[in-house]
Parts: sequence; structure tokens; C-alpha cells
Amino acid sequence: MDFTVSEETREMLNLMEQFVRKELIPMETAFLTKSFAEIEPEIEKKRKKVRQMGLWAPAQPKDYGGMGLSLMDFALVSEVLGQTPLGHYVFGCHAPDAGNIEILYDHGTPEQKKKWLEPLVKGEIRSCFSMTEVELPGSNPVMMDTTAVKNGSDYVINGQKWYTTAADGAAFAIVMAVTDPDAAPHSQASMIIVPTGTPGFDLVRNIAVMGHTEDGAFSHGEVLYHSCRVPQSNLLGPEGAGFRIAQERLAPGRIHHTMRWLGICRRALDLMCKRAVTRPIAPGKVLADKDIIQAWIAESAAEIAAARALTIETAWKIENFGFKEVREEISMIKFVVANVMQRVVDRALQVYGGLGMTDDTIIAFFYRQERAARIYDGADEVHKLSLARRILKPYRAKADELKEGNGVFR
Repeated sequence: MDFTVSEETREMLNLMEQFVRKELIPMETAFLTKSFAEIEPEIEKKRKKVRQMGLWAPAQPKDYGGMGLSLMDFALVSEVLGQTPLGHYVFGCHAPDAGNIEILYDHGTPEQKKKWLEPLVKGEIRSCFSMTEVELPGSNPVMMDTTAVKNGSDYVINGQKWYTTAADGAAFAIVMAVTDPDAAPHSQASMIIVPTGTPGFDLVRNIAVMGHTEDGAFSHGEVLYHSCRVPQSNLLGPEGAGFRIAQERLAPGRIHHTMRWLGICRRALDLMCKRAVTRPIAPGKVLADKDIIQAWIAESAAEIAAARALTIETAWKIENFGFKEVREEISMIKFVVANVMQRVVDRALQVYGGLGMTDDTIIAFFYRQERAARIYDGADEVHKLSLARRILKPYRAKADELKEGNGVFR
């Protein structure tokens, strides 16, 4: 495997690293204490700078104004930008827009691309992705109550969704809804574009996460679709292809997420070390003198390195062999990296003590927002069971053969 990084990519990553450190991290205090609307003008100034530097939309297609980076190169970008909550948004590669751009690019009609894809890549509008439902398990994407029923030339959509990220202020939603309840489970749902100004699209609330309610691009909305009527021309791809399209989005999206989480790990470890060498605990002694703190730092560094190696290898395999050949690794990185991130952030918070519980540092934000990493995109437990079944399958097939020899395995 060749994991060589080109000199051009190194220079790009260095520019992004410097921008994150000098331009974005100093904005975090405002980000944590003000509404999105209040800081949006300053964020737009940063986005303008990114465009002027030629670093806008690194993951998006060149023919629509993006940089068109490979999955491997964008994985490295995502790690750098993940060090701050503002990173991906300021560089025009944030969720859910990044995934919605992929869907529109691969499955949108020329009219849909003109109306929605072009301004989305340019950062002129925002979008949201409406899939998770309140009463049903998000870990089972074929279970869905939201329906889209044909009526004349329209679909009439009814249902309740939540954790519709960035619905607050979005121009449109991509909605997963059942269009054929009698079809096979994986062919029942479709993806449909719903402009948020459509009658019957009701943003009920921005959901509070551990007591904090975000707004704008960082919100998590509960959306009620009640007799929401859109033209059938808003269908993305073939009818009944919603699950398949979601699966196509999954593999690169998993890399984007896990590398972003590794960026959070880098930041948390950096903060932990700075705190450890500067926090006095007794005359002439600092936290870094304690064996347990040194152990946490060593464990964190090793766990980050191992998780990163697994993720980079997985990205390389996806690029070279395709999604279907890397299903085991894709499951692995989900729960491995999410758990490494939680441990590293938790250790950083512990090292900061009472200060870590406040919004005077970014650690508490990471702690409350990223705990969900072990839940969304499939709960850890689901991925572990799925992975174990695939690993055990060939062993089960030759179980009788393995029994021979009085239990002695050869």
C-alpha cells in the first residue's frame, strides 16, 4: 500500500493548519457564547478568505467550483479541520451539505443540479438531511414511518423527523420517505428534495443537546411534515432507491467523520499536554509530574495513532477496491475511532478539572456534542454485531471440520 502524500498536498495541509490555528481557534470563544446569527458575519469573512486562498470546498467536484480532492487527501484535510468545530463549515465541506452534494452530483437531474447543487457548492445556501425518526430505531434504516404518497403530479409527505442537522436556515431538505410500503424492505424508501419554505414543512424546534441548544448550521432540528406537497420531479434517483443511495454516501462519509474525530483527538491531546505542564498542584510540581497523567498522555497518543492508521488504510482500500470489499474495516473504524475520541476527550476534561466543565475551553463542547458519535450513523453495538457475524461466517461454515481432533485445533 502506498500512503505517500504529495508535496502539493503537504503544502495545502500546512496552509489549512495555519488558518485553523490563527483564524478559527481564536473565534471559538464567540462560537461558544453567541448565537450562530451573531457570529455569521465574521464566519463569512473567514469563508471569503478561504475562497481567495483557493481552498474552498476541498471535497467537492471541480466542475462545480470545488477542489475535487481524492478520498485519501480529503481524509487528511478533515483531520486538520476537525480540530475546531468551525473548520469544516468555514472551508465549505461540512455535514450534511457535503453528503447532500454527493447525492445531488451523482443522482440529481440537470434541473436539480442547476437549482440546488450549484448554489450549495458555492456556499450560497445550506441544506439538511431528514432521515432519523423519533419513534423508530435509527440503527435500522429500513424501518420508517414517514410516507410520500403520489397525488397527481406531486408527492404528499407526512411524518416526523428529528436530528435533522442544520435544518434551521436551510434552503432545502433531502427527505427519506416510504414511497412503496409493499416493496422489499430495502426498496421501500426514496429520497426527495423538499424546499424548506414548502407549506407543511414545519421546523418544530432546535433540539437541546445536553442542555445546550445550537442554532443555524450547527442546529439539530425536529421537523414535522404534514401534507407537505412537492412535485414528483423532486425525486432523487429512481423511486425506491433511497436506501441504496444512502449506502453509497456511507463509505466516504464514514471516513470524513472518523478523520474529523481524529482531529478532535489531536486537539484534545494538545490541550491536555499544555494543561499538564502548566497546572501547579504543589510548590514546584505540576500535573505532568504525576504518573497517572503521563500514562493518560501515552495511552492517548498510542490510541490516536492506531485509530488513525486503521482509518487511513480503510480510506486507501475504499479508493482502490471499492466500498463492498471494505465493509469490515468501515464497521471497525466507526466504533474504534468514536471510542478513542471519547476516552481522549474525557481524559482532557479530567486534566482540566473544573475548568474543563465550563465553556471557557472547547473541551466541554466536544464532550457533549461528540458523545453522540457512538450513536449516530449506526450505534457501536450494531456495528460490532455486524462485524462479528461476518468474521464468524467462514468459521461456522466449517464448524464440523473444526470439531475433529477432540477439540485440538491444527
